[in-house]
Amino acid sequence: MARILVVDDDVDIVDLAELYLRGEGFDVVRAATGPEALARAASDRPDLVILDLMLPGLDGWEVCRRLRAESRVPIIIVTARGDPVDRVVGLELGADDYMVKPFFGRELVARVKAVLRRSDVAPVGDGTVRVGKVVIDPARRTVMVEDEPVTLRAREFDLLHYLARNEGLVLSRDQLLDNVWGFDFLGDSRTVDVHIAHLRSRIDGTRSVAIETVWGVGYKLVVKGDG
Repeated sequence: MARILVVDDDVDIVDLAELYLRGEGFDVVRAATGPEALARAASDRPDLVILDLMLPGLDGWEVCRRLRAESRVPIIIVTARGDPVDRVVGLELGADDYMVKPFFGRELVARVKAVLRRSDVAPVGDGTVRVGKVVIDPARRTVMVEDEPVTLRAREFDLLHYLARNEGLVLSRDQLLDNVWGFDFLGDSRTVDVHIAHLRSRIDGTRSVAIETVWGVGYKLVVKGDG
């Protein structure tokens, strides 16, 4: 099972994360400072790092930058800093996901699994995402569904790509607006519903994946049983 490095100086947070992760069979190692995180990453070779930003010794921004400079280990930032600018900076530094405290343990586990799946299906240097029999190539902006090309509008492509990278996770309309349309988008959540409807009409014939509605919350992309 994958080894997860949890980096946080709050013992209660680390205990909570470890409880849920070990409950799902993950091996967990811990670090409480920035320098210790780098040392642990070098010695224990984790498959994924959960990283707080406000750390003693060396802050999480610098830890993230150094980890990314040396390896492609997936990084999930988990922090009390929920400002959109902080999210953007974290992702630009190379983090694979960004969560704001307080968090639900089950959501953390779901995000860990999703990021690990993405790291498994996309080799280093290749941004291609495969979900079921859907293949998305962001470099060429192409989509293949069951070996047949599907033509999507630009925003539909971006929406499908984001759903696929978070396959199995429920994504709220606000999350989709922030990550697909951008934090400065001035429209409302009905825009998401319209684009989801268009996207469904283009991939509805596939037996491989489906975009499911989670009423009152948002949407998720799932692999069908025969996909």
